[in-house]
Amino acid sequence: MNNAQETGHSADSLDPRGEMPVLKHLEDLRKRLIRSLLAVFLCSIGALYFAEDLFRFISAPLIQVLPEARENMIFTSLPEVFFVYIKVGLFAGFVLALPYLFSQFWQFFSLGLYPHEKSHVLLFVLVTTLFFFLGAGFCYTQVFPWGFRFFIGFSNDSIVPMITLSDYLKFATRLLLVFGFIFEMPVVAAFLARIGILTPEFLRKKRQYAIILIFILAAFLTPPDVVTQVMLAGPMLLLYELSIIAARVFGRRRMSSSDEVS
Repeated sequence: MNNAQETGHSADSLDPRGEMPVLKHLEDLRKRLIRSLLAVFLCSIGALYFAEDLFRFISAPLIQVLPEARENMIFTSLPEVFFVYIKVGLFAGFVLALPYLFSQFWQFFSLGLYPHEKSHVLLFVLVTTLFFFLGAGFCYTQVFPWGFRFFIGFSNDSIVPMITLSDYLKFATRLLLVFGFIFEMPVVAAFLARIGILTPEFLRKKRQYAIILIFILAAFLTPPDVVTQVMLAGPMLLLYELSIIAARVFGRRRMSSSDEVS
């Protein structure tokens, strides 16, 4: 099967080398973006019906640490609750649509793979989705309780926490997305190694610089407290080592002359 059949484009849309012209790439990207936005929109419409339950689920780690939040979480403007539920629906719709979004992402970038390598796209979609939920789950079950205890620990008899709905939602969803996408590091490394851009040797050689960059990135992506920063930097260091392994396992090997002819 040739490249045109694999990518779903006709032979006349490809140049003599079997590659899509730049304009065709842009057109394909535009179509995938439209499909992705439509998927998020449809999932968000369905999630809006459960917005109140979803917010209760997102706020459960805070309520476990601060039971008073069940009754004392406040809003400071009349439309705040309405917009919070809208944002919850959009966030849930985005998360629900992630498997489809990842499939569109990997299908677009799979154009740089050889035909026999395109069978890995489904694997990348499944693993990418799995790692995102592993990261978000780690944040929800581990980072939230520790982080909330740290912040609430500064309260006393004269300083009482009064948390607004919108502030909490912004804080929680930001961390969930950060941890979810940070956990994609090995998957991205495996893909870049597969298309020949990244090598495990390069990752090993740049490890000391990566460690510094990881702590800088953790400080930038998390609230200004040591606990949350370390709880992001720690997994990132482990994920970096896992990325080296993934790059070695999935890295493109030099093809033999018989493979190149076929």
